[in-house]
Amino acid sequence: MKIRVGMGFDVHKLVEGRDLWIGGIKLEHTMGLLGHSDADVLIHAICDAILGAANMRDIGYHFPPKKGNEFENIDSKILLRRTVELVRERGYEIGNIDSTICAERPKMNPRIPEMKTVLAQCMGIDEDDISIKATTTEKLGFTGREEGISAYAVALLEKE
Repeated sequence: MKIRVGMGFDVHKLVEGRDLWIGGIKLEHTMGLLGHSDADVLIHAICDAILGAANMRDIGYHFPPKKGNEFENIDSKILLRRTVELVRERGYEIGNIDSTICAERPKMNPRIPEMKTVLAQCMGIDEDDISIKATTTEKLGFTGREEGISAYAVALLEKE
């Protein structure tokens, strides 16, 4: 069996007038993330980790952020499903995902079980194969000033 590991990172600016989508679910907050799609930082980091493990470049390569294209304002769950399809076409299966969301607010921990359920359905894997952690930056940096939210992810892919 061949195993491969990939790492992903994403960050988006917090702005007024947008919904806040993280981990495939809508969170109640006074601001949302600015981006070409729904700007779901967790899903974007996971996509990059999966694509990186398969040596298939990154999310921007496969789903380019051009004004007026099919990916503008797209639900990131669609991008995640397509990403998983791409790596499965190459014979890979997802072993597990480990991820971290960095945000001061809103509190993520109460919503993590729901995120895991949604992401497991999108990827066609067990919830037990997805780890999501949440942290703050102790009021330091752009995250601490609540200017943006970031996420990190690691993916393990397996191939028989």
